[in-house]
Amino acid sequence: MKKIGLSFLAVMALSSVSFAGGDLAKVVEPQIVIPAVDDSVSGFYIGLGASVASTREDTLNFFDIEDGQDRTGDISLVAGYDINEYVAIEGRYQLSIMEENILDKTSWGIFVKPQYPVTEDFKVYGLLGYGGLDVSGTNHVGSNIAADDTGFQWGLGASYEVYENISIFIDYLNIASGMATTAFVTSNVNIDSDAFTIGVIYHF
Repeated sequence: MKKIGLSFLAVMALSSVSFAGGDLAKVVEPQIVIPAVDDSVSGFYIGLGASVASTREDTLNFFDIEDGQDRTGDISLVAGYDINEYVAIEGRYQLSIMEENILDKTSWGIFVKPQYPVTEDFKVYGLLGYGGLDVSGTNHVGSNIAADDTGFQWGLGASYEVYENISIFIDYLNIASGMATTAFVTSNVNIDSDAFTIGVIYHF
């Protein structure tokens, strides 16, 4: 009989813990915190740059000052997409707006852009792709210059974020190597073309 009384008291004690004023105690559910997704940058970007380009006989280098080379001041248009932190796809179009001597030049390229963030704001990158070059003009003896071909292009560069979504960049791009021409500044030769560009990028 004593055991039954003790059991009854235990049940009553548990009931007083589980109930308050006749109401069932509220069960607290665990909270699941979902990390916020940073959607401030979509991955798409566009840019504008100013380039100093050299188109020359393939026996000369960028810094030679002599017949067989022509430099142009170019505008470079850039558009791309960051697949992730380390790889982007980029397209470029370059148009000469200032001719030092005789050439008009346009070029284009589509690139895979491996990139490495050295710091949060500064990164280095490469450009590996395929593109074309078209040059025209008249040389010193009155012959028409004509070259239009496509091939492998490559480059190296660096960029720095100066403000939210805005970066400046500087790079070197090898546009053509050993391209055949029907006539050039001095004679029918193969030509090289490359450019140094500085510009600004906006990330959407």
